[in-house]
Amino acid sequence: MMFKNPHIRRPLATLLVALGAMMMFFATEAWVGVVLLVLGVTIEVIGIALRH
Repeated sequence: MMFKNPHIRRPLATLLVALGAMMMFFATEAWVGVVLLVLGVTIEVIGIALRH
């Protein structure tokens, strides 16, 4: 794994989860919003996976 150091991995995971949540919050009803929603969910899943 690329990020084995927990001092780097945990803040990075928290940042990714927050970034994903922000993207989902700002998603609109247009097709651009759907792209933002999917991208936000993907970023959050990566952040959650880094935490474990």
